[in-house]
Amino acid sequence: MNVVIHHNPDCGTSRNVLSIIEKAGYQPTVIEYLKEGWTRPQLLALFAAAGLTPREALRTTKSPAEELGLLDPEVSDEKLLEAMIAHPVLVNRPIVCTTKGVRLCRPSEMVLDLLDRLPPGPLAKEDGELIIDANGRRVA
Repeated sequence: MNVVIHHNPDCGTSRNVLSIIEKAGYQPTVIEYLKEGWTRPQLLALFAAAGLTPREALRTTKSPAEELGLLDPEVSDEKLLEAMIAHPVLVNRPIVCTTKGVRLCRPSEMVLDLLDRLPPGPLAKEDGELIIDANGRRVA
């Protein structure tokens, strides 16, 4: 299975998702979107596949969203897309693509639904929260 992750290495959630993918035995294609940037067709395709609107994908914290006036619900999807292209940090992350689908993986354990196999347990996130127990079962 091919796995692609749109990743921000400075984000704990993104690091957790990448770690889960790798511990499950995958060698994902890692796209550091802050370096690579976004294109309009790319964002439209990702959002459509993930069932997201630009508003739902907007990163509102630790981003310039408020300063750019993007938190106003009257701001159009087109304006949001333009801003996301100009400021890649405005797209929430990580977005993961596999043959099972595309998803904004927040919280990080959402990535498990996109994988054919789970990593062995026990497995915890960076903060110590257990997500797979010693028997290899997902923790609710």
